[in-house]
Amino acid sequence: MAGHFTEFGILPEILQAIEEMGWHLPTDVQAEAIPLILGGGDVLMAAETGSGKTGAFCLPVIQVVYETIQDALSGKKSGKVLIENEDKSWKMSVYDRDSAFAISQDGLLCQSRDQAVWQGGRSSLAVIKGKFYYEVTITDEGLCRVGWSTKDATLNLGTDRYGFGFGGTGKSSFNRNFDTYGEPFGLHDVIGCYINLEDGTVKWSKNGVDFGEAYDIPVQLDGIPFYAAVVLKNAELQFNFGATPFKFPPKGGYIGLYSARPQCVTSSTTGTISRTPGKFTNKCSPSAIILEPSRELAQQTHNNISQFKKYLPSPNVKEVVLIGGESVKNQIRLLQDGVDVVTGTPGKFDDFVSTGKMSLDQVRFFILDEADGLLSMGNRDLIMRIYNKIPKFSSDGKRLQMIVCSATLHSFEVKKLAEKIMHFPTWVDLKGRDSVPETVHHVVCHVNPRKDYTWKGLRQKVKTDGIHSRDKLNPSHTSPELFSEATKMLKAEYLVKAIKEHKMDQAIIFCRTKLDCDNIENYLLTIGGGARAMVNEFSCVCLHSDRSVQERRENLKKFKEGEVRFLICTDVAARGIDVRGIPFVVNVTFPDDKQNYIHRIGRVGRADRMGLAISLISDVHEKVWYHKCPSRGKNCNNANLVERGGCAIWYEELQYLSDVEEHLDVTIPKCGPDMVIAQNEFDGKVVYGAKRNKSGCVFENHVLELEPSVAELAKLEYQAQTSFLKLKRKKWTNLN
Repeated sequence: MAGHFTEFGILPEILQAIEEMGWHLPTDVQAEAIPLILGGGDVLMAAETGSGKTGAFCLPVIQVVYETIQDALSGKKSGKVLIENEDKSWKMSVYDRDSAFAISQDGLLCQSRDQAVWQGGRSSLAVIKGKFYYEVTITDEGLCRVGWSTKDATLNLGTDRYGFGFGGTGKSSFNRNFDTYGEPFGLHDVIGCYINLEDGTVKWSKNGVDFGEAYDIPVQLDGIPFYAAVVLKNAELQFNFGATPFKFPPKGGYIGLYSARPQCVTSSTTGTISRTPGKFTNKCSPSAIILEPSRELAQQTHNNISQFKKYLPSPNVKEVVLIGGESVKNQIRLLQDGVDVVTGTPGKFDDFVSTGKMSLDQVRFFILDEADGLLSMGNRDLIMRIYNKIPKFSSDGKRLQMIVCSATLHSFEVKKLAEKIMHFPTWVDLKGRDSVPETVHHVVCHVNPRKDYTWKGLRQKVKTDGIHSRDKLNPSHTSPELFSEATKMLKAEYLVKAIKEHKMDQAIIFCRTKLDCDNIENYLLTIGGGARAMVNEFSCVCLHSDRSVQERRENLKKFKEGEVRFLICTDVAARGIDVRGIPFVVNVTFPDDKQNYIHRIGRVGRADRMGLAISLISDVHEKVWYHKCPSRGKNCNNANLVERGGCAIWYEELQYLSDVEEHLDVTIPKCGPDMVIAQNEFDGKVVYGAKRNKSGCVFENHVLELEPSVAELAKLEYQAQTSFLKLKRKKWTNLN
């Protein structure tokens, strides 16, 4: 089997799969994280790119999901079993609540002692038609809002478009709009909550005084089940759904929720597993969801899951990937055929959830991979929206498990999110301060058009981004715009020099924009004899979001299989694209985010192979596109600066280089325009792409070196123990 993976209790079938993949020993992050996840805890993972984070969360998740399936089929209580004798009584749900929202055993007394954060919950049953009423009695001072919400509402009642609340300050609330309504209420007051699903209205009363209609239910919520709901802050109250007489019985045809006819009621727990002999379905309600920042990374994680679970016996774990560019009909069919693990990008995932094509009622694991990347793309609200829809407890009492991981986890945004959605997470921090692995050699080459005038001969050869197309550029009259355009041309030529000098047979080339990628691709193909050339030493493909999903997939496949030498991409490929053994990276544009620099150069130096990353740094400011227009750059030619209403900025690579060096606490070595790296820089013994030469490493053969010392320590230990026993025996003999 697969070595020390057996120590984690991993299933033999999963061990067989990972052994087949060549995983004989767990990486450090896997050794730390797998037992924690199997133990049921929330985990924050920080480790270097290529350290095995995907396996660290996928392996235990697959195992738990598979065991849940087996428990369901064997009839054991499980969060995904259809509860045949489900309790149909009206009470507050122990599964649909915030972590600090306490509920009494009978499900009617609710309390929260959190003085800083609102804690909410919903009833176990919902109504879909009719006119209904329930009462709450305020049993302790504090803040509260009571009312009605749908399953899609946040537990913070009244702060979105799916719930209606009435608070102790006398204000009603819907979609974060707080309006004066009725009267304030407090200790010992009785609040009546009314909903009329026939004409679509909501209202409240206090101690029997009806305050009148507060809201019309939006038409988009017609036919949607409504739950009794409350949110508390250091408060307590008692529910009465009508099982006992109301203190202030409702008028106007309203009846207590307890008296609702069965056809008007639906359950908050939607069982999705059938134990019918020969059948097993888990329609549209996964056990685990994994969010990834890019389509490529989502597909890669999905493929890993498929490999890990391939030998599990039937019924096996079912996985689906939700990314753009795929057939929606096919994705819907796959979901309806049954799904356990869904991997996808945020936007696509949100499409399926918001349109009701997928339920989150059975989710046990919520995983944010490359969390900093997800947040930097503006997905925080979407993540919170998804999180709020997931029950925090399963029907067998197990807490939702959150797993958040990234190569650059140490950011304020990630920590702030973790504090909000994670439950006492354990840090698996094997990275600490950002650093560059010993296997990565990184250098910078300064591009200075004031000193290198070869750009004058490139004006008809190198196509640039066109940002200076309307500027009057005269080589005899220097200007910032002229040197900016010159830098763009020199960078293309310096890239070619780097390829030739280091005889690069495979490299990833990073550019800032999609247009830059296209221009570099055209230039390399042109100087290599064109795309149709039989042998092109500059064969290359592009990977960015303007290319179709099919083309991106094919291009990545060509690069992985060595059909082309160079992959030209934006930062979409900087996160998670697993291409092993890459010897070179060239940053045509230096990134303006220090974490992106670490991600980019982390493409090389993996699997203990040496890698070289060369960054081209402009010594002058470069004017670049920065589209904020509605078309996001399509057919946009507004080259004015952003502060003047345009779509351009001046890019300062020297400053960005300084930021990276300060962050890493290093001075990155330099090379000249000839791209020659001084031999004494790396001892002249490096073969990039080859295994690291450890001849000078102090840890070489460290096991053999330590063996005599370990043997000597064992001998001394033995002597100490035996001496102690002899002395003890001698003393015992003398006493007797």
